[in-house]
Parts: sequence; structure tokens; C-alpha cells
Amino acid sequence: MKLIRNAKIYTMAGAVYEKGAVAFDDKIRYVGNEENIPEAEYEQIIDAKGKYVLPGLIDAHCHVGMFEDGLGFEGDDGNEDTDPVLPQLRAIDAINPFDRCFEDAYRAGVTTVLTGPGSANPVGGQFAAVKTRGICIDDMVVKAPAAIKIALGENPKSVYGDKEETPNTRMGIAAMIREIFSKAREYERELGRYEEDPDQNDKPDFDMKLEALIPALRREIPVKVHAHRADDICTAIRLGKEFGLWVTIEHCTEGAKIIPILKRERMQVMLGPTFTDRSKPELREMTFATYKELSEAGIPVAIITDHPEIPIERLPLCAVFAVKYGMDEQKALEAITITAAKNCGIADRVGSIENGKDADICIFTELPTRFEAEVVSVFINGEKAV
Repeated sequence: MKLIRNAKIYTMAGAVYEKGAVAFDDKIRYVGNEENIPEAEYEQIIDAKGKYVLPGLIDAHCHVGMFEDGLGFEGDDGNEDTDPVLPQLRAIDAINPFDRCFEDAYRAGVTTVLTGPGSANPVGGQFAAVKTRGICIDDMVVKAPAAIKIALGENPKSVYGDKEETPNTRMGIAAMIREIFSKAREYERELGRYEEDPDQNDKPDFDMKLEALIPALRREIPVKVHAHRADDICTAIRLGKEFGLWVTIEHCTEGAKIIPILKRERMQVMLGPTFTDRSKPELREMTFATYKELSEAGIPVAIITDHPEIPIERLPLCAVFAVKYGMDEQKALEAITITAAKNCGIADRVGSIENGKDADICIFTELPTRFEAEVVSVFINGEKAV
């Protein structure tokens, strides 16, 4: 077991210890005041000398390992734009753990990412939650599938419009999503009837697309909906209500226009990327002020990079700028730790320093929401990465 002592610990579970300690192996075994450190055999004792200890940071929406750094077509595995509806695609079959950006991530304190398909398709496939250090993706998985990715608005319109194929309009995109979820719901019902009474009911023919959507219909995983414009966000909410889905809004550029709707529907938001130019009409309203407006309204906001749109190691810098433009610093810290974990359904494993959670721990010279902060050490699953 290892021990970090003499640290200012932000557990992100409510408690802050001015002079605290963390004991851990692959899991957190103790966090609290230094005077209560449990007696044990410690293979390593680290004197943090008053530095800041936080849980590993989380990027709740990116494409690291799927659009590989420094490569073109050879490393571009994020969009299978040959069929607009492909829920059966799995991110873990495309993620390359040797993409150099994984190292960029953990050297910046980012220890968990939600990575998956891009937004070319109305239904793009399955996201995975993975740790940022490892040599085989199967050993890095926190949860897979972690979400189903769907996309509204300009991206699928432009991809299939250029091919003169369906969908060409927002109506077409929503209709295709509605159709596949309707089929999946009926498929699930047929499976249920067969399982209840196999003598009286035929088992439906296996359908890989429909099978992939069952966890979403059962609300076991969220549906991550790419939506920038306010009307697209409302369409995402409408589709979620129709099928009883756990919908999260990804990007949410115009979210400030419909704050009462987001509050009423208790939406979880992955906000960003905000460090880019306004490269398309959907980004006209892009501003860091949105972080302040949504978080002050009580909407659970995670800060995201959408890597490679923003390099993943810039996640802390995005939080710095969110604070600069008025977001409460504590909310910004939560947006890259515990809120990100809750929004993604992985808070049982990561996002805070609590007994029994994964030992993903970072030591910083300052809070990562401050520009001058530097990474001192990073542990992932209790193993030293930096």
C-alpha cells in the first residue's frame, strides 16, 4: 500500500482536508486527516508538502485513440459513414492505446476519458469509458459500452447531403433515430415474451443493431446526443421522452437560450469544445460565459475537450477559462471530476477520492482550475504514471 501525506486534499465528495492523507493500493483505502492515518505497511510514503491532491481528471466526451495524432486516413477510425444507423459499432474495436495523446492526457492529470464515434451518423455507435494508461484497451476499460452516440444537426446533414443520400434534413435525422429505437423496443418486447414463455413464443431473429440499443432502452447507459443548436437540444429531449432514454446533451452550445427547459427536464450537459473557432453556423453562439450561466442555474455541467478539436491535455485549461469567465471554481473542479463521472454513469469507480474507488490520484502544485497549476504526480489504479 502507498501513502500520500501532508496534502491539501479536495476529495470532490464534499470534504476538504487541509492537512490530509490518502492510503491506497489499486483502490482508495483511507482518506482523511493525517492524525488518523491507519497503521499499515506502506511500500511508499509520499510527503506532498502542502500541495493539492485531487482525483484524476475526467474528459466526459472526446475521441482520443480514434482520430490518432499525426496520422490521416490510417488513424482515422471515428466515423463509419457508410450507413447512417450503426449502433452496433464499438469504440473498443477502434481505440489505439498507443496513440501518443493518451500519454498527453495522463501527464496533464486526465486519467479517465469517455471516447467513441464522431458525429457523422445519426446513430454512430458505442462510447467506452477507459483509463488513459495501458497497452491493451481491454485492460483499460472502466465501462463498455458506456453510452450510445447519436448526432443531430449539421454534421449528419452535411455527410449524407453531400452523398445525396438520406438524411438530408433534421426531419430525416430524427426519423431515422426514431425508427431504429422503435424497432429496438419491439425487439426487446419480443425477447421478453420469449424468455417468459419460450413454449408459446418464438425467439426473434438476432439483430445486432437492435441488440446494441437494449441497454439504452433499459437506461443502463446514457444516450450521448451531439446537439449544438437550441432546437436540436429540444429534439434530443423529445426523443428521450418518447423512448424513456437517459439522454445527455453533448456540446450544448446554445444551451443558455433554453435554460428553463434544461432545468425542467433535469438534463445533464457535456459543454464544449469552447477553445475552437466558430468554424460552422452551429457555433455562432459559442462562449465561455455559457459555463457560468448553466452552472449557476443548477444544471450539472461537465467540461469537455472533444479531442482532437481541443488537445486533451488542455482540459484543465478549459476549466481555467471557465472560471475566468465567471464559473464558480468549485463547480469547475466538479465539472472535470465528480460531475463528469456522474453525467457518464461511472461515479461508482472514479471522480472522487473515497474509500473503495479506483486509486486515480493527482498531485498538483495548485488547483487545476488555476493557470499556474503544474502536475507533480499521477497515479492510475494505484500505479505511478507521472
